[in-house]
Amino acid sequence: MNKHQISAALITFNEESNIARTLEKLTWCDEIIVVDSHSTDKTVEICSSFGAKVFTKKFNGYGEQKRYLVEQCSFDWVLSIDADEVLTDELIEEIKSEFSKEIVPYKAYFLNRKHVYLGKIFKYGYLRNTPVLRLFNRKTANFSNKKVHETVEFKGKKGRFKNVFFHYTANTVEQINYKKNRYATLVSEEYFKKKKRVNLLILIFKYPLAFIKEYFIRGNVFNGYEGYVWSTYIAEYSVLKYLKLIEKKRKKKLI
Repeated sequence: MNKHQISAALITFNEESNIARTLEKLTWCDEIIVVDSHSTDKTVEICSSFGAKVFTKKFNGYGEQKRYLVEQCSFDWVLSIDADEVLTDELIEEIKSEFSKEIVPYKAYFLNRKHVYLGKIFKYGYLRNTPVLRLFNRKTANFSNKKVHETVEFKGKKGRFKNVFFHYTANTVEQINYKKNRYATLVSEEYFKKKKRVNLLILIFKYPLAFIKEYFIRGNVFNGYEGYVWSTYIAEYSVLKYLKLIEKKRKKKLI
C-alpha cells in the first residue's frame, strides 16, 4: 500500500476491448473506482474481475460524470485515467516513489500523455508528449463541469512526472467517425446553451486553417499516414460542431 492512498478512477461505456489492458496497470492503487454508463457488453464484468467498485450513472456529459466519479472515491488522492489509456511501468514506479514520501510536495500532478492513433505511436509534434493534469488531491481540485473536453481545475503549483502513459485514441476509421460525431454533438449543445453565434464567413475558412495548423504547424506531417488522418479529423471536427449548432438553431427557428 502507498503511504498516501490513491484511488484510481475511470468512467466507462462499452469498453470491453480496452478496459482489461487499462486495469492491469492500476492494480497497484489502493482502490479502483468505475462509473459505468449502462454498458451493454462485458465492461462491468471485466471491471469487477479486477476488484473494481463499479457504480452506474446515466451519462449527461463528461464533466458531470467525472465529478460524480470523484465523489465515489474513498481516498483524497485521485488518479484519473480513461478507459483507453495505459500507464507505463516506468510511470507507475515514479508515482509510487513520490507517494512513498512522508509529505507529497504538490497537490496536483501532470502526467505525460503519448498519442497512439490507428496503432501508431506519434513520435513527432505536440502529441508525442502532452502534459495533462490527472493526479490530484480532491480537497483542492476537481473536474470542470463541461460536457466535453473537461479538465481538472486547480490553482496552485503543480508537479510533473517525467515518464508517460499511452492514449490509444482510435483503432479504426469507424471509431474516429464515432468519436468525431459524439464530441461535436456535445460541444454544440454547450454552444447552444451559451447562445454562441456562427459566422458563416469564418466557417468557410475554418476547415483549411484547422488542417494547416494541425498538419504542418503542429508537426503531424512527420507522423505519416496516421498524422494526416488525425489532422483531417481535427479539421472536420472544427466545422462539424458548428454545423450541428446551426442545425439546433434552425430547429428552434433562431436563424
